Amino acid sequence: MGINDELTPEESSRITIAAATARPMTSGTAAGPSTTNLPTPDGPSRPVSARFIVTMMLANFGSSMAFIVPLSYSLALRIQELVPGHEEVLGYATGLAQAVFILTAPLVGIWSDRTRSRIGRRRPFMLGGIVFGLVGLLVISVAPSVPVLIIGWIIAMFGWANVGAAIMFLQADLVPEQQRGKISGLTGLTAQVAPILGIGVVYAVVDISTVLVFLLPGVIGAVTVLVFVFLGKDPDSRGMALPNDRISFKKVFSSYAFNPRKYPDFGWNWLGRFTFFIGLYFNTSFATFFYAQRLGLPVSEIAGAVTVIGLLGVVAAVVGALGGGWVSDKLGRRKLFVLIGALLFAVGAVIEATAFSFPQLVIGAVIMNLALAAFGAVDQAIVLAILPDRSEAGRYMSVVSFAQKLPSAIAPLLAPVIIAIGAVDGVKNYTLLYLVGGVFALLGGSIILTKVKGIR
Repeated sequence: MGINDELTPEESSRITIAAATARPMTSGTAAGPSTTNLPTPDGPSRPVSARFIVTMMLANFGSSMAFIVPLSYSLALRIQELVPGHEEVLGYATGLAQAVFILTAPLVGIWSDRTRSRIGRRRPFMLGGIVFGLVGLLVISVAPSVPVLIIGWIIAMFGWANVGAAIMFLQADLVPEQQRGKISGLTGLTAQVAPILGIGVVYAVVDISTVLVFLLPGVIGAVTVLVFVFLGKDPDSRGMALPNDRISFKKVFSSYAFNPRKYPDFGWNWLGRFTFFIGLYFNTSFATFFYAQRLGLPVSEIAGAVTVIGLLGVVAAVVGALGGGWVSDKLGRRKLFVLIGALLFAVGAVIEATAFSFPQLVIGAVIMNLALAAFGAVDQAIVLAILPDRSEAGRYMSVVSFAQKLPSAIAPLLAPVIIAIGAVDGVKNYTLLYLVGGVFALLGGSIILTKVKGIR
């Protein structure tokens, strides 16, 4: 199962923010950079081009592969090589890396919002993310010990997660309301398909080179992101007016929080998203070990089964992401599809929890892929519609990312405690973990349905 880092991905929080009303953002001309001010509060109105969509989806595909393949397979394999039998190390590595990203995301968001360059506000951070991401993956591949591996993953995740964040910032900057469901669906779809294909790629070289296992997805990610950097759209920002307030310790500190009373829809959606992703990460962080246990295979041989399960889930992901996004655009309704996604995820979690055969694991995984794609696509469209201040889209999208990144840090740390409950002779209790994940996902969808009022 892929996780949309789309899905993903993200910025920070706020106390009181003045919305700057300005002319629509346009790109620079040969005579010089754009002289427009900040984006309008209601967001863009002009549809984005097919070229923009294709190059952005390609970048999202590659960065998702570089990020999620290690998270869902390669890290577990490397940990098994360094410290066999210590599955909890995966939780520590992913949890610490997510914590670092969470602490730095608001700072990167504010920095990105205020960047003024010929290539725009977001593309410079894509380039920087590629460098960090590749260096981190190389460190993991040659790490002689667990501490070095964890440091490598912190660096890699910081890089690739910020590439994903830049992609989401661009959607907030440029995508109008009438295209948000469709493009959010495509974002979710590419993020789901990428790791499935990526695991197949690394499985082909797993017996050849550990370095290739990590660097192949990274190189694919770098190439696809560079295609967007050179061919995609991120308007020249040199002529854009800077926000009136100056960067200060108080502003940076306040960016980690927002006022839910002032922005209730944003607050409730954040909480529902947070709760859903707690359930998701309970059911995905240890998926490699879970499948190995239920199929009676060594971890080193599980990639084939994971790839087959993932490929069978691609059709479901297409239906969920594209169907949910397109239909919600057509009907002008979002919350219903969020609840449907949460319900289906809970059903899939129950099927997975009770599965001890390959066919049942496939059925559960397909349903969960369908559910995740539908939820991710539609809730992302909700997020883009209820941003408190579009002039600081990077900062606010970082706050949104907290609702996904905090669970990805918390769930892997809590999961070892859950799977240890009732464990006998070293056989971990994955049944309980998956059931708990389903409950959290359903609760998250229910919060969004009942509490977010400004969206149908």
